[in-house]
Amino acid sequence: MNQVSKLVSPALKTPSAFSDEAIRDLSAAATTLLADVFALYLKTKNFHWHMSGANFREYHLLLDDHGAQLFEMTDPLAERVRKIGGSTLHSIGDIARSQRIADNDADFVHPHEMLAELREDNGRLLASLRALHDLCEEHNDIATASVLENWIDETEQRVWFLFEILRDTNR
Repeated sequence: MNQVSKLVSPALKTPSAFSDEAIRDLSAAATTLLADVFALYLKTKNFHWHMSGANFREYHLLLDDHGAQLFEMTDPLAERVRKIGGSTLHSIGDIARSQRIADNDADFVHPHEMLAELREDNGRLLASLRALHDLCEEHNDIATASVLENWIDETEQRVWFLFEILRDTNR
């Protein structure tokens, strides 16, 4: 049984106005999203650390900004899961078992390939953010939906910036 489907220990049980079904559904979706955010954060930092080439400074700084945005999502997202009565990630292993964003362990990735991969991954993250937002509306979780709206906007901006940088590169 993976982390997302585990029940909350009685010692961690948080009072909640949500039904057991809502807690299960929202916690599972948010925890999977959290794993994706951590995976994308680390991939973004990996590419930031290993950037090279003519636009090094511009891309290096851009990816640092993107990484900071992603990292800023992690604590509020995990805390939302706990506030509604669920349980979330416990370890790197939990992240690895739950993430849908693929790692990139290559020794060298061309800068444009890095940016294209991040553009696609941010697009996948955007779809997941929107799906969780829809689920929040279904279960009347206004607070989580509200938090997600800012992250949706930030993620749309990351996708847009990466798209514009790569517009004439055939990537």
